[in-house]
Amino acid sequence: MRHSELAPIHGCDVKVSKLSLGTAPLGGLFKKVAESESDLVIREALDAGIAYIDTAPLYGYGVGEIRVGRGIKGHAKQPAISTKVGRLLRPGKNTEHDKFPDSDPNIEIYFDHSAAGIRRSLEESLQRLGRDSIEIVYIHDADDWISDAINVVYPELHKMRQEGLLKAIGIGMNWCPTSVSIMKDTDLNIALIAGRFTLLDQSAQDELYPLALKKKVSIIAAGVFNSGVLANPVDGAHYDYEPASQEILTKARAIGKYLERYNVSLPAAALQFPLRHPAVASVLTGAGSLSELRANIASFNIELPAGLWGDMEAAGLIAPLNL
Repeated sequence: MRHSELAPIHGCDVKVSKLSLGTAPLGGLFKKVAESESDLVIREALDAGIAYIDTAPLYGYGVGEIRVGRGIKGHAKQPAISTKVGRLLRPGKNTEHDKFPDSDPNIEIYFDHSAAGIRRSLEESLQRLGRDSIEIVYIHDADDWISDAINVVYPELHKMRQEGLLKAIGIGMNWCPTSVSIMKDTDLNIALIAGRFTLLDQSAQDELYPLALKKKVSIIAAGVFNSGVLANPVDGAHYDYEPASQEILTKARAIGKYLERYNVSLPAAALQFPLRHPAVASVLTGAGSLSELRANIASFNIELPAGLWGDMEAAGLIAPLNL
């Protein structure tokens, strides 16, 4: 099945499944998730052949990492795991408890992108995951500290890679210009880019994806629903973490209406769209329940009609593929 096909990550021996599991929802993003449900989601994903799981200290203020560690423990199929550095946890007032209702109200996030902070971040993540090492580490949301990401964080991750603590170094970002800046001046294996190569936004193919091909950086395409509007473009749906404008809702609905003539659902097209670009190794999407996981796998495996993307280009709904 397409979802379990493996793709190599440049410059290392790590392989990821073409559909991978994001764990912000399992960290309790916007709604509580029972630990038992999280265990079931992770184990069913592994049973189904999903071989890559992404997490971060931010997700549930450590809850996401702990739940990944619980879910994979003792399973016969051990996935590639990624986490992120740049944010750490300490005792304090949790100002995002409404966003992550499963998080501890007495833990706060703080930023530390010093070499010592980056090392401590990874060490604490490994403790929560129950691992001695990890496959992939991303520099997380470094838009406001590009110089530190290049000159401090990357060298420290390289040092930890030499020590055997990780295999692949990447960036986990939302925006193209800052991602390009870091990619140009580092030797990355991988880049997780959210929301920039979707049915609504193809900006990653202008400069970022061509640079990734040139520098042999594998792309993980995340945020394929653009925060939800491409899953269900109803009033109140989100686009890039904010309520979607009427213009965005209209465009998403128009794409959904167009797909009806091909008997293709909007989520299926959104999930499969990034794979049309050769820079993309895997599509990363979250699931907060078994039903969401099963729906994502089913949508990812549906065979789309030949010529669909070309027809959508001709109809002016998506930009032509830029290679």
